[in-house]
Formats: sequence, structure tokens, C-alpha cells
Amino acid sequence: MRQVVWLLLLFAVAVLAASTLGANDGLVSIYWTPWRVDVSINVFVLVMLVLGGAGYVVIGAVSTLVGLPERAKAWRTRQREHAAQKALRESFSLLFAGRYGRAHKAAQQALEIQAQSPDLRIEPDFAVLAHLVAASSLHRLQDQTRRNEQLSRAQALIANLPGGSAVGEGARLLAAEWAVDDRDADRALDQLALLPAGVARRTHALRLKLQASRLARQPLEALKTARLLAKHQGFTPVAAQGLLRSLAVEALDTARDADQLRRTWLQLDSADRRDPYVTARAARRAGALEALSDARGWLRPHWENLSQLGERERSDVLDAFAEVLPGLPPDWLPLLESSVESLPQDPQLAFVVGRAMAERQLWGRAHRLLESAAQSPHADGVLRMKAWRALAEIAEVEGDEELAHRCYREAAKNS
Repeated sequence: MRQVVWLLLLFAVAVLAASTLGANDGLVSIYWTPWRVDVSINVFVLVMLVLGGAGYVVIGAVSTLVGLPERAKAWRTRQREHAAQKALRESFSLLFAGRYGRAHKAAQQALEIQAQSPDLRIEPDFAVLAHLVAASSLHRLQDQTRRNEQLSRAQALIANLPGGSAVGEGARLLAAEWAVDDRDADRALDQLALLPAGVARRTHALRLKLQASRLARQPLEALKTARLLAKHQGFTPVAAQGLLRSLAVEALDTARDADQLRRTWLQLDSADRRDPYVTARAARRAGALEALSDARGWLRPHWENLSQLGERERSDVLDAFAEVLPGLPPDWLPLLESSVESLPQDPQLAFVVGRAMAERQLWGRAHRLLESAAQSPHADGVLRMKAWRALAEIAEVEGDEELAHRCYREAAKNS
């Protein structure tokens, strides 16, 4: 198709030339004293076209010849730029492949090429990336001194980058991650504090903050971070529940007196205070610190919904309540009775309520509940032993030595 078009254009030019130049009788006279030259206008036009074409070719050739050194310099620059980019890509590939020594050498080669060629038009973050790859390789090789040196150089270059650079954010996150690996919680938290608010809420940043907070023994801060991660689906629901419980318990266990325990309890999230396991652990801690009234107050909402709790959660609440019985006020008695009526087949509940009745010196009611727990087919051996021993103690208080001996013998059989 292209040849046909050129052929048509050639015919058009031939027709135009024949119609224009064929009947042209004009002359062109050129005077150059003492000479005169007369040529037809057709010859003059052809000569001028030839001279114009020759001039164009000569000027192009001279321009090409004059610009040859500059073109050669640009070609060498492109070659060095290609070599630098190739070395950087190779360093990334080697880092991901686990060949850390070679990755470090490739990153250093990229930096050397850039340093030896200041005229390279490479992106501003090229050197930062090369330093970070070198630092990552050295971190894997556990060379902390040279790793910190490379990281410092990268951070110095980041100051010249525009704000919001992803490379700068990545450098901060890497520095925090390496600090966590070094078990340096303070340095990790300092690096994370320098991140913009939006970056600090990313899942990876939250995971690093969680690890650093746990290393720094800041369970409340770690608990807040873990709750954010759970909200962003950073964990499975089961893992999130276990982690939140362990952090809440860790925060409670750090309390050294009753006042500190109360402050910690109030600082917990409402979801943590509604967790029966966490509440039971807090009640036990309060019992150990002789804050029995606070412990019973924390347990009371769960007692009011005892029938709705799962078997494991109900057992935790009952065990904790059994440890804070001394000084039980009388306003608990209706709640205890209603709980027994709602769960008449639960031997552990019967045992704990029986202990509570004994604390209030309601011996008859206590005896019936403890005997029910001791003889229940659903009770395990440990619970039966505790129930028989409680019955023996009641018998001793009432002065029935024979019954006390019999209860102790039953307790020994289940020990």
C-alpha cells in the first residue's frame, strides 16, 4: 500500500513538472563583471534545488560531527545509569533469596557507581534504597555496627526527600523492626513515634508497637494497640481474644497495692471488664491485696448472669468468688440463692454457695449444699474432697466429732 502511494505521488510530481516547466521559456541572467551567463529558468530551479539539498546534507554532517562528543558522553552516562539500576535490582533479588553477603556487595556497587558519576539523572530515593538494602543484609548477618552506619546514612538522605515519601516511612519502620529484634524497646518506640499519624495506624506499625510495648513492660499500652489490631482484623478472633486476655491479666498482675489495682481496673476497656476470665483474675489479685469488697463488686455483674456464661467462664468466676468470701455482706444471699435455683445441677456452684452460707454461719443451708456437691455424680474428685473437708469443718464448729471424722475419711478417699 505504501508503494502505491509513493507511485501516485511520483506521477503527480511528474505531471506538475511537465505542465509547469514544459512550456516555460523564461531566462535567468547572472551578471558577474565582466561575464554574463544566461540559463533557462528550469535549469536555474534544478540547480538551486540541488544546491539546497547539498547544503542541508553538509550542515547535517557538520552538526553531527560537532555533537559527537556530547552524544558519546550521554551514551556513557546511560550505560552507567543502567549499570547502577541493574546493581540495585540485583541487590533486592539477592536479599529476597537469602544471599545477604552478596546483596550487600551489590548495593555497595550501586552506590559506588552513583558516587563516581555525579552527572547521573537517578531518582532521589535511589541512594536511600541502596543503603536500606545494605542495612537489611547486614542486619541478617547480625552486624549491628555497620547496619546502624548504613541506616544513619539513609536517614540523613531522607531529610532531602519530599514529605510523605514512602521510602522515608519504610526506613522508620525498618529501624523500629530492627530495634525490636535487638530487644531495644525504647529505641523502637522512639522510631514509631516519629511516624505520621496515618502511617502509625497501619497494621505493620501496630504490630511493631505491640511488640515494643510488651518488651518495655507497658501492658496497658500494649492492650490498646492489640485492640486496634483486632479491630483491623490483624488477628483471628480466637487469637485476638487470647492475646487481649493475656495482656489484661499482665496489666492487673503489675499492681502492687489495692489502689494501683483499682486504677488499672478503671483503665481497662469496658470489653475487658466484661470478660469473665479477666474479671476473675482481677478478683483474685484483689483478694491477694485484701481488697475483698472491690473483688466481689467486680464479680457481681457476672453472678447476675451466671446461667448465661459458658462452663469454663462460670468456673473461673466461681473459683475467684470462693477466694474472696471472708466478710461477705448479707445482701449477697438472695443472689446466691437465685443462682442455685437457676443451676441446680452444677456441683461447683453448690460448693461455692455452700461455702458462702458457712461464711454467714447459716450452717443448715451450708450443710445441704455442700453435701449435694460432695455426692454429685458430675463433680470431680478434687471438688468432692473440698466439699467433704468443708463439711468436716462445719461439723467441728457444731461439735459433732463423729460426723467430722466421717467427712475427713470421705475427703481422704477422694484425694
